[in-house]
Amino acid sequence: MNGLITEVSTGDIVEQSVNEPVSRKKKGLNRQRVQLSFDVPFLLVVITLLIFGLVMVYSASYDYSNRFYGDPTTIFYRQLLWLVIGLSIAITLAFLDYHRWQQIAVVLMGITIIGLIAVLFLNEVRNGAVRTLFGGSIQPSELAKLVTVIYLAVWLSARREKLSDVSFGLIPLAIILGLLGGLVIIQPDFSAVATIFLLGGLMFFLAGGDLKQIGILMVIALVIGLGIVQLAPTGAARIELFIAGIQDPTQGSYHVRRSLEAIIKGGWFGVGIGEAETKLTGLPVPPTDSIFAVVGEEMGVIGSIVLVGLFALFLWRGFKIVRQAPDQLGMLLAAGLTLWISIEAFINMSVMVNLLPFAGNALPLISAGGSSLVVTLAAIGILINISRLSEKKKSEKGKLFNAVIDLRRRNRRQRVSGSRCVASRDR
Repeated sequence: MNGLITEVSTGDIVEQSVNEPVSRKKKGLNRQRVQLSFDVPFLLVVITLLIFGLVMVYSASYDYSNRFYGDPTTIFYRQLLWLVIGLSIAITLAFLDYHRWQQIAVVLMGITIIGLIAVLFLNEVRNGAVRTLFGGSIQPSELAKLVTVIYLAVWLSARREKLSDVSFGLIPLAIILGLLGGLVIIQPDFSAVATIFLLGGLMFFLAGGDLKQIGILMVIALVIGLGIVQLAPTGAARIELFIAGIQDPTQGSYHVRRSLEAIIKGGWFGVGIGEAETKLTGLPVPPTDSIFAVVGEEMGVIGSIVLVGLFALFLWRGFKIVRQAPDQLGMLLAAGLTLWISIEAFINMSVMVNLLPFAGNALPLISAGGSSLVVTLAAIGILINISRLSEKKKSEKGKLFNAVIDLRRRNRRQRVSGSRCVASRDR
Protein backbone atom coordinates (compact mmCIF):
# COMPACT_ATOMS: atom_id res chain seq x y z
CA MET A 1 0.00 0.00 0.00
CA ASN A 2 1.55 3.27 -1.11
CA GLY A 3 0.72 6.34 0.93
CA LEU A 4 2.18 9.78 1.50
CA ILE A 5 3.83 11.07 4.67
CA THR A 6 4.17 14.83 5.18
CA GLU A 7 7.28 15.83 7.13
CA VAL A 8 7.37 19.37 8.58
CA SER A 9 10.74 20.82 9.52
CA THR A 10 12.01 24.41 9.86
CA GLY A 11 9.37 25.78 7.55
CA ASP A 12 9.82 23.24 4.69
CA ILE A 13 7.25 20.58 3.67
CA VAL A 14 8.68 17.45 2.10
CA GLU A 15 6.54 14.68 0.67
CA GLN A 16 7.96 11.18 0.74
CA SER A 17 6.72 7.75 -0.21
CA VAL A 18 6.23 5.26 2.60
CA ASN A 19 8.46 2.83 0.77
CA GLU A 20 11.32 5.37 0.53
CA PRO A 21 13.77 5.09 3.42
CA VAL A 22 14.39 8.25 5.42
CA SER A 23 18.05 8.60 6.26
CA ARG A 24 19.17 9.58 9.72
CA LYS A 25 21.40 12.24 8.22
CA LYS A 26 18.45 13.94 6.54
CA LYS A 27 16.44 13.84 9.76
CA GLY A 28 19.34 15.43 11.61
CA LEU A 29 19.55 18.23 9.07
CA ASN A 30 15.82 18.88 9.27
CA ARG A 31 15.75 19.24 13.03
CA GLN A 32 16.00 22.80 14.21
CA ARG A 33 19.00 23.40 16.44
CA VAL A 34 18.54 25.65 19.45
CA GLN A 35 21.25 28.31 19.52
CA LEU A 36 21.61 31.28 21.85
CA SER A 37 22.43 34.48 19.99
CA PHE A 38 25.28 35.73 22.19
CA ASP A 39 28.54 34.58 23.77
CA VAL A 40 27.29 31.98 26.29
CA PRO A 41 30.73 31.20 27.86
CA PHE A 42 31.14 34.92 28.60
CA LEU A 43 27.79 35.00 30.41
CA LEU A 44 28.65 31.84 32.37
CA VAL A 45 31.92 33.42 33.56
CA VAL A 46 30.02 36.52 34.71
CA ILE A 47 27.42 34.44 36.58
CA THR A 48 30.18 32.44 38.29
CA LEU A 49 31.92 35.64 39.39
CA LEU A 50 28.64 37.06 40.74
CA ILE A 51 27.93 33.93 42.79
CA PHE A 52 31.54 33.87 44.01
CA GLY A 53 31.20 37.53 44.98
CA LEU A 54 27.95 37.07 46.92
CA VAL A 55 29.46 34.23 48.96
CA MET A 56 32.55 36.27 49.79
CA VAL A 57 30.61 39.47 50.58
CA TYR A 58 28.46 37.55 53.05
CA SER A 59 31.51 36.05 54.71
CA ALA A 60 33.68 39.20 54.68
CA SER A 61 30.94 41.60 55.82
CA TYR A 62 29.35 39.64 58.68
CA ASP A 63 31.38 41.15 61.54
CA TYR A 64 32.08 44.45 59.77
CA SER A 65 28.37 45.03 59.10
CA ASN A 66 27.48 44.18 62.70
CA ARG A 67 29.97 46.73 64.06
CA PHE A 68 28.93 49.59 61.77
CA TYR A 69 25.21 48.94 61.27
CA GLY A 70 24.21 46.80 64.24
CA ASP A 71 23.10 44.00 61.91
CA PRO A 72 25.46 41.37 60.45
CA THR A 73 23.48 41.05 57.20
CA THR A 74 22.91 44.72 56.26
CA ILE A 75 25.79 44.94 53.77
CA PHE A 76 24.90 41.58 52.22
CA TYR A 77 21.23 42.51 51.70
CA ARG A 78 22.27 45.87 50.24
CA GLN A 79 24.52 44.00 47.84
CA LEU A 80 21.58 41.80 46.83
CA LEU A 81 19.47 44.91 46.20
CA TRP A 82 22.19 46.49 44.04
CA LEU A 83 22.60 43.18 42.23
CA VAL A 84 18.92 43.17 41.27
CA ILE A 85 19.16 46.79 40.09
CA GLY A 86 22.36 46.05 38.17
CA LEU A 87 20.95 42.95 36.51
CA SER A 88 17.84 44.89 35.44
CA ILE A 89 20.05 47.53 33.83
CA ALA A 90 22.28 44.88 32.23
CA ILE A 91 19.29 43.07 30.70
CA THR A 92 17.91 46.34 29.36
CA LEU A 93 21.25 47.33 27.81
CA ALA A 94 21.71 43.83 26.35
CA PHE A 95 18.69 44.56 24.13
CA LEU A 96 19.51 48.23 23.45
CA ASP A 97 21.41 48.63 20.17
CA TYR A 98 24.85 49.94 21.13
CA HIS A 99 24.72 52.42 18.22
CA ARG A 100 22.23 54.40 20.34
CA TRP A 101 25.17 55.52 22.51
CA GLN A 102 26.22 57.78 19.64
CA GLN A 103 23.14 59.92 20.29
CA ILE A 104 23.53 60.26 24.08
CA ALA A 105 27.29 60.10 24.66
CA VAL A 106 27.61 63.88 25.10
CA VAL A 107 24.65 63.98 27.50
CA LEU A 108 26.18 61.16 29.57
CA MET A 109 29.48 62.99 29.74
CA GLY A 110 27.69 66.15 30.90
CA ILE A 111 25.83 64.26 33.65
CA THR A 112 29.09 62.67 34.80
CA ILE A 113 30.90 66.01 35.00
CA ILE A 114 27.99 67.51 36.97
CA GLY A 115 28.14 64.54 39.36
CA LEU A 116 31.89 64.92 39.88
CA ILE A 117 31.46 68.64 40.60
CA ALA A 118 28.53 67.97 42.95
CA VAL A 119 30.72 65.63 45.00
CA LEU A 120 33.10 68.51 45.73
CA PHE A 121 30.32 70.89 46.74
CA LEU A 122 28.40 68.47 48.95
CA ASN A 123 31.66 67.39 50.61
CA GLU A 124 30.59 64.00 52.01
CA VAL A 125 33.83 62.81 53.64
CA ARG A 126 34.15 59.01 53.89
CA ASN A 127 37.40 57.21 54.73
CA GLY A 128 39.33 60.44 54.26
CA ALA A 129 38.03 61.11 50.75
CA VAL A 130 35.20 63.05 49.09
CA ARG A 131 33.82 60.63 46.49
CA THR A 132 30.15 59.94 47.17
CA LEU A 133 26.64 61.39 46.97
CA PHE A 134 23.40 60.63 48.85
CA GLY A 135 24.97 59.26 52.00
CA GLY A 136 27.58 57.16 50.25
CA SER A 137 25.14 55.42 47.90
CA ILE A 138 26.49 56.83 44.62
CA GLN A 139 30.13 57.24 43.58
CA PRO A 140 30.38 59.35 40.37
CA SER A 141 34.02 58.35 39.78
CA GLU A 142 32.81 54.80 39.05
CA LEU A 143 30.34 56.13 36.50
CA ALA A 144 33.15 58.25 35.01
CA LYS A 145 35.05 55.08 33.99
CA LEU A 146 32.09 53.68 32.07
CA VAL A 147 31.22 57.02 30.47
CA THR A 148 34.86 57.56 29.48
CA VAL A 149 34.81 54.29 27.51
CA ILE A 150 31.47 55.10 25.85
CA TYR A 151 32.40 58.68 24.99
CA LEU A 152 35.86 57.81 23.66
CA ALA A 153 34.48 54.91 21.59
CA VAL A 154 31.95 57.21 19.94
CA TRP A 155 34.44 60.07 19.54
CA LEU A 156 37.29 57.93 18.18
CA SER A 157 35.10 55.96 15.75
CA ALA A 158 33.71 59.23 14.34
CA ARG A 159 37.19 60.74 13.86
CA ARG A 160 39.21 57.68 12.88
CA GLU A 161 40.29 59.30 9.58
CA LYS A 162 41.71 62.37 11.35
CA LEU A 163 43.44 60.85 14.39
CA SER A 164 46.89 61.32 12.85
CA ASP A 165 46.31 65.08 12.95
CA VAL A 166 47.39 66.41 16.36
CA SER A 167 44.67 69.07 16.38
CA PHE A 168 41.99 66.40 15.86
CA GLY A 169 43.62 63.58 17.81
CA LEU A 170 46.00 64.21 20.68
CA ILE A 171 44.86 67.66 21.82
CA PRO A 172 41.10 66.92 22.07
CA LEU A 173 41.85 63.57 23.76
CA ALA A 174 44.13 65.26 26.29
CA ILE A 175 41.42 67.84 27.05
CA ILE A 176 38.76 65.14 27.59
CA LEU A 177 40.97 63.01 29.83
CA GLY A 178 42.42 66.04 31.61
CA LEU A 179 38.97 67.40 32.53
CA LEU A 180 37.77 64.08 33.94
CA GLY A 181 41.08 63.26 35.59
CA GLY A 182 41.31 66.69 37.19
CA LEU A 183 37.86 66.43 38.76
CA VAL A 184 38.56 62.91 40.05
CA ILE A 185 42.04 63.64 41.44
CA ILE A 186 40.65 66.41 43.68
CA GLN A 187 38.53 63.85 45.59
CA PRO A 188 41.22 62.20 45.65
CA ASP A 189 40.81 58.92 43.76
CA PHE A 190 44.21 57.99 42.32
CA SER A 191 43.14 54.57 41.01
CA ALA A 192 40.23 56.05 39.05
CA VAL A 193 42.49 58.66 37.45
CA ALA A 194 45.07 56.03 36.49
CA THR A 195 42.32 53.84 35.01
CA ILE A 196 40.83 56.71 32.99
CA PHE A 197 44.19 57.74 31.49
CA LEU A 198 45.22 54.15 30.77
CA LEU A 199 41.90 53.44 29.05
CA GLY A 200 42.24 56.63 27.01
CA GLY A 201 45.68 55.66 25.74
CA LEU A 202 44.71 52.06 24.96
CA MET A 203 41.53 53.03 23.11
CA PHE A 204 43.39 55.71 21.13
CA PHE A 205 45.88 53.01 20.09
CA LEU A 206 43.13 50.52 19.15
CA ALA A 207 41.37 53.19 17.09
CA GLY A 208 44.50 53.55 14.95
CA GLY A 209 46.05 56.60 16.61
CA ASP A 210 49.58 57.58 15.73
CA LEU A 211 52.18 55.85 17.93
CA LYS A 212 54.14 59.08 18.36
CA GLN A 213 51.04 60.81 19.72
CA ILE A 214 50.38 57.92 22.07
CA GLY A 215 53.97 58.10 23.31
CA ILE A 216 53.64 61.84 23.92
CA LEU A 217 50.34 61.31 25.75
CA MET A 218 51.86 58.64 28.01
CA VAL A 219 54.88 60.80 28.82
CA ILE A 220 52.65 63.77 29.67
CA ALA A 221 50.41 61.54 31.82
CA LEU A 222 53.44 60.09 33.61
CA VAL A 223 54.94 63.50 34.34
CA ILE A 224 51.62 64.85 35.61
CA GLY A 225 51.08 61.69 37.67
CA LEU A 226 54.50 61.94 39.28
CA GLY A 227 53.89 65.62 40.01
CA ILE A 228 50.56 64.88 41.68
CA VAL A 229 52.10 62.05 43.71
CA GLN A 230 54.86 64.34 44.96
CA LEU A 231 52.48 67.19 45.82
CA ALA A 232 49.76 65.03 47.39
CA PRO A 233 50.87 63.73 50.81
CA THR A 234 48.70 60.60 50.49
CA GLY A 235 50.18 59.66 47.12
CA ALA A 236 53.78 60.23 48.24
CA ALA A 237 53.24 58.16 51.39
CA ARG A 238 51.77 55.28 49.39
CA ILE A 239 54.75 55.22 47.01
CA GLU A 240 57.23 55.25 49.91
CA LEU A 241 55.41 52.42 51.70
CA PHE A 242 55.21 50.44 48.47
CA ILE A 243 58.97 50.68 47.90
CA ALA A 244 59.65 49.81 51.55
CA GLY A 245 57.31 46.81 51.27
CA ILE A 246 59.12 45.55 48.18
CA GLN A 247 62.42 45.65 50.07
CA ASP A 248 60.95 44.15 53.25
CA PRO A 249 57.28 43.02 53.49
CA THR A 250 57.22 43.77 57.22
CA GLN A 251 57.89 47.45 56.43
CA GLY A 252 54.98 47.85 54.02
CA SER A 253 51.74 49.67 54.76
CA TYR A 254 49.48 48.35 57.53
CA HIS A 255 46.87 47.40 54.93
CA VAL A 256 49.30 45.33 52.87
CA ARG A 257 50.85 43.69 55.94
CA ARG A 258 47.45 42.52 57.17
CA SER A 259 46.53 41.31 53.68
CA LEU A 260 49.72 39.28 53.40
CA GLU A 261 49.08 37.91 56.89
CA ALA A 262 45.63 36.72 55.78
CA ILE A 263 46.97 35.07 52.63
CA ILE A 264 49.78 33.32 54.57
CA LYS A 265 47.27 31.99 57.12
CA GLY A 266 45.15 30.60 54.31
CA GLY A 267 47.94 28.41 52.94
CA TRP A 268 47.17 26.32 49.86
CA PHE A 269 43.58 25.34 50.61
CA GLY A 270 42.35 28.02 53.05
CA VAL A 271 40.75 27.84 56.47
CA GLY A 272 37.21 27.53 55.11
CA ILE A 273 34.40 29.93 54.17
CA GLY A 274 33.52 32.14 57.13
CA GLU A 275 36.48 30.97 59.23
CA ALA A 276 38.97 33.77 58.55
CA GLU A 277 40.41 35.54 61.59
CA THR A 278 42.16 38.52 60.01
CA LYS A 279 38.86 40.14 58.99
CA LEU A 280 37.94 40.16 62.71
CA THR A 281 41.22 41.60 63.97
CA GLY A 282 41.72 44.80 62.01
CA LEU A 283 41.95 43.99 58.29
CA PRO A 284 40.80 47.31 56.72
CA VAL A 285 37.37 47.25 55.00
CA PRO A 286 37.25 43.48 54.35
CA PRO A 287 34.03 43.54 52.25
CA THR A 288 35.38 46.07 49.73
CA ASP A 289 39.06 46.90 49.15
CA SER A 290 40.42 43.87 51.04
CA ILE A 291 38.05 41.17 49.87
CA PHE A 292 40.79 39.43 47.88
CA ALA A 293 42.74 39.00 51.14
CA VAL A 294 39.66 37.33 52.66
CA VAL A 295 39.49 35.04 49.61
CA GLY A 296 43.15 34.16 50.13
CA GLU A 297 42.63 33.27 53.80
CA GLU A 298 39.35 31.37 53.45
CA MET A 299 39.96 29.65 50.10
CA GLY A 300 43.75 29.58 50.05
CA VAL A 301 46.13 29.90 47.14
CA ILE A 302 44.00 27.47 45.11
CA GLY A 303 40.86 29.59 45.55
CA SER A 304 42.81 32.74 44.69
CA ILE A 305 44.15 31.12 41.51
CA VAL A 306 40.61 30.09 40.55
CA LEU A 307 39.46 33.71 40.95
CA VAL A 308 42.38 35.01 38.88
CA GLY A 309 41.56 32.36 36.28
CA LEU A 310 37.92 33.51 36.10
CA PHE A 311 39.04 37.06 35.33
CA ALA A 312 41.47 35.68 32.73
CA LEU A 313 38.52 33.87 31.11
CA PHE A 314 36.55 37.10 31.27
CA LEU A 315 39.35 38.89 29.40
CA TRP A 316 39.59 36.11 26.80
CA ARG A 317 35.86 35.98 26.06
CA GLY A 318 35.67 39.76 26.09
CA PHE A 319 38.30 39.99 23.37
CA LYS A 320 36.50 37.31 21.40
CA ILE A 321 33.54 39.72 21.38
CA VAL A 322 35.95 42.46 20.28
CA ARG A 323 37.21 40.40 17.33
CA GLN A 324 33.67 39.58 16.18
CA ALA A 325 32.24 43.10 16.60
CA PRO A 326 30.28 44.27 13.53
CA ASP A 327 32.01 47.66 13.23
CA GLN A 328 34.67 49.88 14.75
CA LEU A 329 32.29 51.43 17.29
CA GLY A 330 31.42 47.95 18.58
CA MET A 331 35.08 46.96 18.60
CA LEU A 332 36.16 50.03 20.57
CA LEU A 333 33.27 49.73 23.03
CA ALA A 334 33.92 46.03 23.66
CA ALA A 335 37.68 46.52 23.98
CA GLY A 336 37.36 49.49 26.32
CA LEU A 337 34.81 47.81 28.60
CA THR A 338 36.71 44.51 28.72
CA LEU A 339 40.03 46.21 29.44
CA TRP A 340 38.51 48.48 32.08
CA ILE A 341 36.99 45.63 34.14
CA SER A 342 40.09 43.44 33.71
CA ILE A 343 42.47 46.26 34.68
CA GLU A 344 40.39 47.05 37.78
CA ALA A 345 40.56 43.39 38.84
CA PHE A 346 44.30 43.18 38.16
CA ILE A 347 45.01 46.36 40.17
CA ASN A 348 42.95 45.26 43.19
CA MET A 349 44.49 41.79 43.41
CA SER A 350 48.02 43.10 42.78
CA VAL A 351 47.71 45.72 45.52
CA MET A 352 46.76 43.08 48.08
CA VAL A 353 50.07 41.24 47.51
CA ASN A 354 52.11 44.48 47.21
CA LEU A 355 52.80 44.20 43.49
CA LEU A 356 51.43 47.73 42.98
CA PRO A 357 51.12 50.80 45.23
CA PHE A 358 47.89 50.89 47.21
CA ALA A 359 45.04 52.16 45.04
CA GLY A 360 41.82 51.63 46.98
CA ASN A 361 39.67 50.37 44.09
CA ALA A 362 37.02 47.65 44.28
CA LEU A 363 37.34 44.15 42.84
CA PRO A 364 34.72 44.08 40.04
CA LEU A 365 31.72 41.79 40.62
CA ILE A 366 33.23 40.61 43.91
CA SER A 367 33.59 43.58 46.30
CA ALA A 368 30.63 45.04 48.17
CA GLY A 369 29.52 48.37 46.74
CA GLY A 370 26.50 49.52 44.78
CA SER A 371 28.15 51.93 42.33
CA SER A 372 30.88 49.49 41.30
CA LEU A 373 28.48 46.56 40.88
CA VAL A 374 25.78 48.45 38.95
CA VAL A 375 28.22 50.19 36.61
CA THR A 376 30.11 46.94 35.95
CA LEU A 377 26.88 45.08 35.17
CA ALA A 378 25.86 47.92 32.85
CA ALA A 379 29.13 47.42 30.98
CA ILE A 380 28.48 43.68 30.77
CA GLY A 381 25.01 44.39 29.34
CA ILE A 382 26.61 46.46 26.57
CA LEU A 383 29.13 43.69 25.86
CA ILE A 384 26.33 41.13 25.54
CA ASN A 385 24.50 43.50 23.18
CA ILE A 386 27.57 43.75 20.96
CA SER A 387 27.84 39.94 21.01
CA ARG A 388 24.14 39.61 20.14
CA LEU A 389 24.39 41.94 17.17
CA SER A 390 27.55 40.17 15.98
CA GLU A 391 25.78 36.81 16.02
CA LYS A 392 22.73 38.35 14.35
CA LYS A 393 24.86 39.76 11.55
CA LYS A 394 26.60 36.42 11.04
CA SER A 395 23.22 34.66 11.00
CA GLU A 396 21.87 37.08 8.39
CA LYS A 397 24.93 36.54 6.21
CA GLY A 398 24.51 32.78 6.59
CA LYS A 399 20.84 32.94 5.59
CA LEU A 400 21.67 35.08 2.57
CA PHE A 401 24.42 32.67 1.51
CA ASN A 402 22.15 29.63 1.95
CA ALA A 403 19.38 31.36 0.02
CA VAL A 404 21.75 32.02 -2.91
CA ILE A 405 22.93 28.40 -2.87
CA ASP A 406 19.34 27.17 -2.72
CA LEU A 407 18.33 29.30 -5.69
CA ARG A 408 21.25 27.97 -7.69
CA ARG A 409 20.25 24.41 -6.92
CA ARG A 410 16.66 25.04 -7.93
CA ASN A 411 17.77 26.67 -11.18
CA ARG A 412 20.02 23.72 -11.91
CA ARG A 413 17.15 21.29 -11.40
CA GLN A 414 14.96 23.25 -13.77
CA ARG A 415 17.63 23.21 -16.46
CA VAL A 416 18.20 19.48 -16.10
CA SER A 417 14.51 18.59 -16.16
CA GLY A 418 14.02 20.86 -19.16
CA SER A 419 16.78 19.19 -21.11
CA ARG A 420 15.32 15.80 -20.34
CA CYS A 421 11.91 16.89 -21.62
CA VAL A 422 13.46 18.12 -24.88
CA ALA A 423 15.34 14.87 -25.28
CA SER A 424 12.16 12.83 -24.78
CA ARG A 425 10.31 14.92 -27.37
CA ASP A 426 13.16 14.47 -29.85
CA ARG A 427 12.89 10.74 -29.47
